[in-house]
Amino acid sequence: MTVAAIQKTSVARNGVGAFILQCKRLDFHYCDWAGSSRGMNLFLQHNLSRFAASHPSIEIHVSPRPSKHPVIRGHFINGSQHSICVRNLEKEQVLKKAEILRDMSGEKAKRVKGGRVVGSLNESTRGIWSPFHGANGPSFEG
Repeated sequence: MTVAAIQKTSVARNGVGAFILQCKRLDFHYCDWAGSSRGMNLFLQHNLSRFAASHPSIEIHVSPRPSKHPVIRGHFINGSQHSICVRNLEKEQVLKKAEILRDMSGEKAKRVKGGRVVGSLNESTRGIWSPFHGANGPSFEG
């Protein structure tokens, strides 16, 4: 008796096999004149080249916005945009905000309300655990 192999292709999931950053573009808007852009200007002069070199999959746009506060805007592959105002922040803090946008998924923040806290694409093979499952049931003795 011969055994036939089952033909099945794997389902592509982000993080399995190859990871794709959800952020496709970062826009850095700054003002040359305003004092609130001091940290952004220092970031653009000293840290941006290293940040861009370490993330070649992210497109970087730098543009001046005279008389406006500095902003970092992230564009994501699902079509959404998120902006973070970085006025009066130091260059290290601007880098942290850029990393926050880099790591975002572009989805709106969802509130977890009761029920299943852990979401997964793969259901548990054993089901959801309950203290009432088992040979003896729950023990209420102290």
